[in-house]
Amino acid sequence: MSVSEPADVRRFISALSTTLRGYFGQGFPIHVSRAPGRLDVMGGIADYSGSLVLEGTLAEATVCGVQLRNDRVVRIQSANAAAEGLEPEVSASLDDLLPGSGGDPYEVVRDRLAQDRRRGWVAYVAGVFSVLRAEGVLPRFERGATIAMQSDVPLGAGVSSSAALEVAAAMGLLAAYGLNVPGMRLAALCQIVENRVVGAPCGIMDQVTSLLGEAGGLLALRCQPHELEGTVALPSGIRVVGLDTHVKHAVGGSRYTDTRVGAFMGQRIISREMSERGESDTTRGYLCNLTPEEYVARWKDSLPSRMTGAAFLARYGKTNDPVTRVIPETTYMIRSRTEHPIYENARVESFREHLRRAGERGVHRVHGVHEEMIHAGELMYASNWSYGSRCGMGSRETELVVRMVRRLGPEAGFYGAKITGGGSGGTVAILCKHDTDSALSRLAAEYEERTGRKPRLFLGTGPGALQFGTRVIAP
Repeated sequence: MSVSEPADVRRFISALSTTLRGYFGQGFPIHVSRAPGRLDVMGGIADYSGSLVLEGTLAEATVCGVQLRNDRVVRIQSANAAAEGLEPEVSASLDDLLPGSGGDPYEVVRDRLAQDRRRGWVAYVAGVFSVLRAEGVLPRFERGATIAMQSDVPLGAGVSSSAALEVAAAMGLLAAYGLNVPGMRLAALCQIVENRVVGAPCGIMDQVTSLLGEAGGLLALRCQPHELEGTVALPSGIRVVGLDTHVKHAVGGSRYTDTRVGAFMGQRIISREMSERGESDTTRGYLCNLTPEEYVARWKDSLPSRMTGAAFLARYGKTNDPVTRVIPETTYMIRSRTEHPIYENARVESFREHLRRAGERGVHRVHGVHEEMIHAGELMYASNWSYGSRCGMGSRETELVVRMVRRLGPEAGFYGAKITGGGSGGTVAILCKHDTDSALSRLAAEYEERTGRKPRLFLGTGPGALQFGTRVIAP
């Protein structure tokens, strides 16, 4: 075992002769994969509206071992489940994971895997089998598999523990079955697992970052639906870290879902109005194709601030979102939810430009880099404000961390901060200098003293799952 392997992979391989001894059989090799959590730096919940997003990989990851079997059993174990009050090991028949026929091939599997809350986590892993079959990647299931998962990515922290599970499982299964799927296609398959099998309406940025991200840079993805625009380098001496507030969030929660539905309702209204005027639809299906200037000039004053689902359905019909639906009895905020992605996309574009300029100025023009980072940080603060005020996705704890970072300020090496991912808790992304470890520790201690919640700092980055690849271990 190479000492250059990530520490979590070394721990997993070591566990094969200790805690996992006897779990795997002797017949087939064990394929080990690794998928990191992600840190949403800019873009966040505007991804489903077609925004540019900038995402980093964490050093924390999920490690997965997959071994084929001679029967049709799928056996899945998680080293982390028991600590969360979940069933640590679940077995199922391959036949239970076969997608159905008809309108929604995943409905039967989704309902079956959701029957027991303590076993619900298995859907992120077992659902990969269902999606590979339904989408024609694995036409037939010949053998089941024994799977073991170990993860350092905390649940509910807003750093996409779910995508890390899906991606690690998919990478391991593809290697075990001898299949090769291009990275972007595989990310889309993992998104289907979360949307259709788990039932969480996430965008694709989490899966793409966990798969294709690179250590030390920010993956640039335009979510229309998923166009890679390369990796954005951080200027020398600058990093983005995360602070987990220990307030759990859920992408499947009502605040996230209602915010998403409100944005798609706004897109539908604008698109319909353009059509009725005989104009071409400049949204092209995505709100982020509207500039803030166009929105203010043409739509800001005419969009309803709120509307019941029943009134919307009667006037405009369904939205073009494939993973949510408009509930007639719910009143949705439309104007504010529409505004967030339009303005956020513009902020992300500007943020990327400030990073580019800072990189061009380099270490020999420290003052210039400092000024660019101040501007970039202000965009993060503006994004955080929009999460809370336009989308209602903030929390007292994340707001406290953002205020504490702003109080420290550029003079102490802190440029910006914002809530990440699905919001309503979770992790705060912080743009800062490399030499701020001591200040970050003091900030975390103050946060714990003021809230009684023990935070966790994410200080490192790591390779995406494709960059790591897989390792083959003899049983």
